[in-house]
Amino acid sequence: MLGGAGGLLSPAPMCCHCLLIEGDDRLILVDTGLGVEDVNEPRRLGLLFNLMARPRLEVAETALRQVVDLGYRPSDVRHIVPTHLDLDHAGGISDFPGAAVHVHADELRAASSRSSLLERGRYRAAQLSAVRKWAAVKEEGDSWFGFSAVRAIPGTRDEVLLVPLPGHTRGHCGVAVRRSEDWLLHCGDAYFHHSEIETGSAAAPAGLQALERLMSVDGAARRANLARLRALARLTMGEVKLFCSHDPVEFAALKGEEAEAETVAPPVSAPRRMRPVELRAGR
Repeated sequence: MLGGAGGLLSPAPMCCHCLLIEGDDRLILVDTGLGVEDVNEPRRLGLLFNLMARPRLEVAETALRQVVDLGYRPSDVRHIVPTHLDLDHAGGISDFPGAAVHVHADELRAASSRSSLLERGRYRAAQLSAVRKWAAVKEEGDSWFGFSAVRAIPGTRDEVLLVPLPGHTRGHCGVAVRRSEDWLLHCGDAYFHHSEIETGSAAAPAGLQALERLMSVDGAARRANLARLRALARLTMGEVKLFCSHDPVEFAALKGEEAEAETVAPPVSAPRRMRPVELRAGR
């Protein structure tokens, strides 16, 4: 029902796919998954999430621990760019108190007001109240492959763009990251399963389709943006590599690409490298 394989009620492994970007003099984290405090105090996540997701709560899986394991200090993460502020994407923000959080202004407004029952469940005050440096980003109308986009971190050379894809939440965005020869587009929760993007493939598993509908604040906008993403994948022919937050198949593909790249010595003028970071959200 969720994973597209196994028995009807077989558990489906999922992930929280984050990116750690090594910039010139800083680290940039795209999404943060669940944080150390969420692991130590699961009640922060809410009863419903814990029952439905059954998250694998291990400190070793947090972004903070994985950043440290790579040889960095937590303070090296200077910027965080969330696709949106749902609890499974924003829980680790508090683990990097010195980082500025660059989020779409509509998303910050929705998370602050929590005006609906759905939003009171998805935005957790315990996670977001610890943020010291909000940096709300407003859409400025730049064009990126036909999508509206805005530089996430103004005043820097880092080509990290917020690409508004509302529907799942009011201010949901994709995050586009420039590499040497292509772009990565972290689509967040604009879709949940690779089959929704792949041309000619079957629809997403029925359980995921139901979950997408349940968690959307604007179903029509979400479906329209999904159609645009599907067209983008088809028309750019690999120039833009799309992936979503929770599909372990897409995570494994990018993790394998990173591992292969590690075996080749980069040129002197190599651009920054992106490291996929997995935070296993549950089964």
